[in-house]
Amino acid sequence: MTHAVRRHYDDRAPTYDDNPMHRGIAAEVAGLAADASPGGVVLDVGTGTALVLRALPTGGRRVGIDLSPGMLARARAADPTLLLARADATRLPLPDASVDVVTCVTVLHLLPDPAAALAEWRRVLRPGGVAFTATFVAAGAPGPRQDFPRDHDSFRTPELLGARAEAAGLRLTASHRSDHGLDTLLVCRLER
Repeated sequence: MTHAVRRHYDDRAPTYDDNPMHRGIAAEVAGLAADASPGGVVLDVGTGTALVLRALPTGGRRVGIDLSPGMLARARAADPTLLLARADATRLPLPDASVDVVTCVTVLHLLPDPAAALAEWRRVLRPGGVAFTATFVAAGAPGPRQDFPRDHDSFRTPELLGARAEAAGLRLTASHRSDHGLDTLLVCRLER
């Protein structure tokens, strides 16, 4: 599955930023992250072309991880000041308690082991750190064909996402729905 996801997003990298939903939700989550920890260390999990990191103020450390070399190449070309690494969301290449904010936009539904990813967020977050995630409540028109499973249902309500986060040691403290064209997303704040 990892190889199929990587290939899919390598293929989408050249046009990924053209999607208004991707840009809109990235800007929204970046605003929440910037307010939560001005000038802190922000880690974007499944950063893609780094839309979230690129929307943040430049005062803090902006770190992104992704499986797709194509997406990371686009991110580097768009902003060479970002710290980017090819890595798996379930094995973050960062020390314990080294991050102020974790962001993860439209990625949880793609992970074969989201529980392990959530546990990694808790591990790398400093005490009092926060995570922001955006998951699909209702998706609009189908996107490009995908040769791998997606699990939107496990993350479509605050209760479902909160239960998974709690099992990883994170607490859901706020959530809201966000409409972006044909897509409705659930944006959640999780605290360590």
